[in-house]
Amino acid sequence: MNRIFTFIRDRHALLYKGFLFVISLAVIVYLYPSEYKFRYDLSNLKTHPWPHDNLIAPFDFAIKKSPDELANEKKDIRDNSMSYFRFDTAIINQNEQVLSKQFSALSPVKRRQILTVVDKVYLQGIRAVNNQAGKGPEDVILLVKGNVAEEHELSEFMDPVAADSIIVSRLADAKNDWLSRDYTPLPANIVYDSSLTNKSLRQATENISPFRGALTKGQIIVSRGEIVDEETYQKLLSLQEEYQAQQKTGSNWLVFFAQVIMVGFCLFILFQFLRIFRRENLGNDARLLFILLMVVLIVCMSYIPSLIDTVPLLALPFCILPIIMRAFFDSRLALFAHLLTIIMITINMQGDKYSFLVIQVLAGITAIFSLANMRNRSQLFIAVVAILGVYIALHISLILVTEGEYTSIRPADFINYGISAVLMLLAYPLIFLFEKMFGFVSDVTLLELADTNNPLLRELAEKAPGTFQHSMQVANLAEEAIRRVGGNTLLIRAGALYHDIGKGELPVYFIENQAGGINPHDELSFEESASIIISHVIRGIEKAQAAKLPDQVVDFIRTHHGTTNTTYFLTMYKNNNPDEIVDDELFRYPGPIPYSKETAVLMMADAVEASSRSLKKYDAESIDALVEEIIDHQADQHQFDNADITLKDITAIKKIFKKKLRSIYHVRVEYPK
Repeated sequence: MNRIFTFIRDRHALLYKGFLFVISLAVIVYLYPSEYKFRYDLSNLKTHPWPHDNLIAPFDFAIKKSPDELANEKKDIRDNSMSYFRFDTAIINQNEQVLSKQFSALSPVKRRQILTVVDKVYLQGIRAVNNQAGKGPEDVILLVKGNVAEEHELSEFMDPVAADSIIVSRLADAKNDWLSRDYTPLPANIVYDSSLTNKSLRQATENISPFRGALTKGQIIVSRGEIVDEETYQKLLSLQEEYQAQQKTGSNWLVFFAQVIMVGFCLFILFQFLRIFRRENLGNDARLLFILLMVVLIVCMSYIPSLIDTVPLLALPFCILPIIMRAFFDSRLALFAHLLTIIMITINMQGDKYSFLVIQVLAGITAIFSLANMRNRSQLFIAVVAILGVYIALHISLILVTEGEYTSIRPADFINYGISAVLMLLAYPLIFLFEKMFGFVSDVTLLELADTNNPLLRELAEKAPGTFQHSMQVANLAEEAIRRVGGNTLLIRAGALYHDIGKGELPVYFIENQAGGINPHDELSFEESASIIISHVIRGIEKAQAAKLPDQVVDFIRTHHGTTNTTYFLTMYKNNNPDEIVDDELFRYPGPIPYSKETAVLMMADAVEASSRSLKKYDAESIDALVEEIIDHQADQHQFDNADITLKDITAIKKIFKKKLRSIYHVRVEYPK
């Protein structure tokens, strides 16, 4: 047990990263449908040529009727079905009793004659005027007597008017007109049976066969280039349904295993990319969590149409991923994450996978290119417009390439693309939200911080104008150098502008702010002077944190002197106290040393720009020697050991600094004599 605890303790960071990848894998696979997918997309095939190779039946299956066919058969049954009627003997007996009382005034002989006529009329049958007959062929009905149903024509039965006229005529022959006036019409004994009729109709419709033929294994269903008509389309639909039905009856473990392999491989590639090319992001738990969270959220978003039928897939803003990723990371990472996410979505999506993959990948690349050098907020709107244009152009092009005609172009698709573009504008508030949640700093925030009208920079310009001008020059040098060797130009510019804000507290103690030849250090000991100079780092950190500057910017303040010494005061102390043992720590900056390419470049630019002001002669030789000496001295003091910067990068940076300083100090080429 102790070994397990020791293992977890020593490798908790690695285990946490593995846990994040496993959770991401589990969520994505859980969202994937567990059944097999039919190989072909049948959504837009009607009246179009079959674009694939000849399709041969892989097994025997029945061809299902189309919904229209089934509906027509049901309609035919309803139109041609015969109604059921009952021969009601109870009405006959009941009515004869009523008539016997009603004809009591007649003689027994006459009464028997009339009742005999009534019996004959009832025996022939009286149908009601509002009967439900007439729906069958030639007005044929089914008359139920007991348990037997016989076919009869409506003409075989009397209507109530004809039956009553016979009885009334008999009453008139009996010279009893007053009885004819009081005579009650005979009720019908052929009664419509709605229950039996509906039951028969229901059974007939339920007995309709859903199939209209079958195909045997090996038969050609459709050939390549053949027009997919209604009959062929039904064959394809029947094959799809039978295929899915057969797969559902089997085990889904193979599907699950295959999904784990595919998604796991995509996440493994992402891990390898971060490990090889972006180790700083893999080593930062917050950054890694954010990257995986964005990937999982976009994959989750792709399943909204399967849950809500009214939401079309084309209306979803898939390109919001590269936009947000580009705001916090470099273009290559944003592109890589977008490609892998779209691949994972395409693996198990329904519909035209080819078009979706092509359109989303190219639109994502367009988004990244549009935001490659983000310098103002309007670029986000420009990027969204560019993405919308790519969506429309590629959609039309793919339809023309695959189908060769424009009749399949639907205006609704363009509306959906427009909705997707509008939703991409949500990237702006989401960037702000993620900044607060994960402690990131976006290009938009860096642009705002680099504005010289920012209160901190305005204060520095007023209290320490020399330091402000120094910071501006350092920003220009550092930005040009980092652009050459590769890095975040916005971040280094913002860091350079704020790296010396601590000097605003005691500006006169720094030579660039002194005027009139008055130097307050003349009244202080070398240790006190060094302490004041060193303290501007601590004061700068405090001011930055009070102003809630991002940690990424504050790090430039912490590291811009690293663990170097205040060389001037240390040298003066040694010269004035040659016999004493000097405590170098009294003259040393607290550090830490630079940890990134950007902070390392800023240290170089800061030292070179400050030292260049002390040159007695500004020519190419002196500037070159100064740059070489300053940067080599920093390297010898191991100030760049923690930064991902190479000797090749340092050589390129030196060239940039030399060129820029020559331009600043107007160094001319010496003409030959």
